[in-house]
Amino acid sequence: MALKSRHLLGLEGIERNDIELILNTARSFREVLDRPIKKVPTLQGQTVVNLFYESSTRTRISFELAEKRLSADAVNFSSSTSSVKKGETLVDTARNIEAMKIDTIVIRHSSPGAPHLLTKYLDSNIINAGDGAHEHPTQALLDLLTISEHHPKFEGLTVGIVGDISHSRVALSNIHGLKAMGAKIILCGPSTLIPREIDKLGVDISYNIDEVIENVDVLMALRIQLERQGTSFFPSLREYHNFFGITRERLEKANKPITIMHPGPINRGVEISSDVADSEHSVILDQVTNGVAIRMSVLYLLSGGQNVTEQN
Repeated sequence: MALKSRHLLGLEGIERNDIELILNTARSFREVLDRPIKKVPTLQGQTVVNLFYESSTRTRISFELAEKRLSADAVNFSSSTSSVKKGETLVDTARNIEAMKIDTIVIRHSSPGAPHLLTKYLDSNIINAGDGAHEHPTQALLDLLTISEHHPKFEGLTVGIVGDISHSRVALSNIHGLKAMGAKIILCGPSTLIPREIDKLGVDISYNIDEVIENVDVLMALRIQLERQGTSFFPSLREYHNFFGITRERLEKANKPITIMHPGPINRGVEISSDVADSEHSVILDQVTNGVAIRMSVLYLLSGGQNVTEQN
């Protein structure tokens, strides 16, 4: 069984079978990460280029580790020290890199659709590591993997996504992924940060975090992305925290434990308080670990590999 596409550009329109294949393969690679020697020869001889036009810590290191764990040759690209500074276009940069006989490009770019554009000009596998405020598919996949470790099934599960929905590629990919898996989604945040007509994606909308907490099994806080906001969408960070911040006091009012998530980086004391981020119900560090396994899975499957469990 293999993925239906040779690229991972987003989760919009992705079939549940493909998501389950990626998750199951990631679970097998997750076991590799717990071994004393955290490396397999699966992609030996393959070359992966990490083409990052935006700053990144977790995603870039996670992809690089995934590539090395699979024994692929990893090459890192930084736009600040490249010919981009001399005016070279994205397509020309990518085509020149591909001419050096590489197999896969992992791209992060500020422009929505940049990964889709590359598929029209290149023969390499393309993986979207985040394109503007559009999608971030591997982040949503690692979120799905993490949720599945704490909840037996997605059907009947309610997930709350709280924060800067308008500027979040994580939110959009999670909406597509969670809907495909059968979960219910509630979006919450200031009205200025909830896109108009997003309810057409089949999600519920609330502007009251306390009501959301009462009705969810999983609560995902999103970072307030000040760097993407051209203007102020709320009076102050303090006011945002007062109305939408996830605090222990708010969670204690719920009649059940809630799984707490955050894609990072965390603005402590804004989207989420430190005592919640570091609490027993937080799976934030599990998300980071699962990110390596998910990216190993995606790299492996896009290279033509079958589900690891089928080969054992």
